[in-house]
Amino acid sequence: MFRETRRLQSPTGANLAFHHVPAGGLPRAILLVSHGLTEHSKRYETFAEAMAGHGFHVYAFDHRGHGETTAPDAPIGRFARRDGVRLVLQDVKAMRDMAAASHPGLPVLLFGHSMGGLIALNAAIDYPESFDALAVWNSNFHPGPAGRAAQAILLAEKALKGSDVPSGLLPKLTFGAWGKSIPGHRTEFDWLSHDRDVVDAYIADPLCGFGASVSLWLDLFELTFRGPKMIGRLPKNLPIHLIGGAEDPATNGGREILWLSEHFRKNGFSNVTTKVWPATRHETLNDTVRARAIAEFAAWAKATIASPAMA
Repeated sequence: MFRETRRLQSPTGANLAFHHVPAGGLPRAILLVSHGLTEHSKRYETFAEAMAGHGFHVYAFDHRGHGETTAPDAPIGRFARRDGVRLVLQDVKAMRDMAAASHPGLPVLLFGHSMGGLIALNAAIDYPESFDALAVWNSNFHPGPAGRAAQAILLAEKALKGSDVPSGLLPKLTFGAWGKSIPGHRTEFDWLSHDRDVVDAYIADPLCGFGASVSLWLDLFELTFRGPKMIGRLPKNLPIHLIGGAEDPATNGGREILWLSEHFRKNGFSNVTTKVWPATRHETLNDTVRARAIAEFAAWAKATIASPAMA
């Protein structure tokens, strides 16, 4: 496990739990890790240690409503009573500023998986001068009519029972449906990975798989539809790394990663790297390709981030 859980008091009022793995050897850059829905930052320890070995100061942190992070308005399963999107993005900026102040002069790369990718792209949009490269893995920014229908369902649930209770329908339409889509599935979470040990550990983890509130789901769809509309705020030469899995039901078999890549291209972005890994489900970092995926990511990061250490 990570050696210790550290704390950062965010200007939003959240007490952010984070883990730091210092760079081995001469530091190249800072890597911030933004985790997915109903999980937490400790699940990224292997990734963090590998990237630290490549010269990155890695900071993995728990978003509000997740893991060990606490906030007066954010119990487990909720970003906030209101303004959740704004607050979760401000928390990312607070983590970035703390890490940058701890390692002056190093470039900052922002990595996000799934929900974390939704957050990462939107944080880069809101604070375009704060990040030198962006990685979005296994995130669906193109849910189409089904996404709009989900928003309507959530608004109906909000009207009937409020926004701060778990959604009754969205888990069935997402996690439940994705689990059933895996041929011969052993558990409802087989859509995460081919690795049985990973799936079993997720199911046994008390900080994973909890009920996300109606308000959290609404915040996620706001991030989903907001991001692609606002990419014009990003520098056109920003290094962007997009990864999907060909067997990931959450991204339509990786097709929504390809859609996002094409969306960037059509909008004039010149430095976008995209790959959909064959025989890989939702958690690329926890599937059978993990070692190769991390190695390719490290090679991309080292090649694209110019730092004083590399000059």
